[in-house]
Amino acid sequence: MDDKPDKPVKRRWEILIGRYTANPLMRGMFKLGLTPPGMALVETIGRRSGVARRIPVVCTPEGDTLWLIAQHGRHAAWVKNFEANPQVRVRLGRRWRSGTAELLPQDDVKARIRTFANTVIGRAITSAAFRALESQPVTVRIELD
Repeated sequence: MDDKPDKPVKRRWEILIGRYTANPLMRGMFKLGLTPPGMALVETIGRRSGVARRIPVVCTPEGDTLWLIAQHGRHAAWVKNFEANPQVRVRLGRRWRSGTAELLPQDDVKARIRTFANTVIGRAITSAAFRALESQPVTVRIELD
């Protein structure tokens, strides 16, 4: 992760847009029982507040493992939260599951992103979206209980 250049201005803008527009919209869809395809709601416990924090994420399941990309790596608050307490809950569809999150800085993020879609067009769209939104992407693995 350390060899990837940091993009603080891009990160600040994306976090601002996500925090006040995209993430509230996605959380609202989850509250209505609508789960967008390829998405999950990850609940971490705030490292300072102790309050549950929920963040919508793009993911791909693989058995009892859930793969995610933290677009801003260790700069993301939800990543800092699970590094302090790796026990998380994940809402997949209408069901909550418990799990343990782990940051995998040595994983090939570009190769991992290609596993998030099954078609050539889907892979192209997913890769383009991640490139547009990333600053220091890192793979996250959640082992579900």
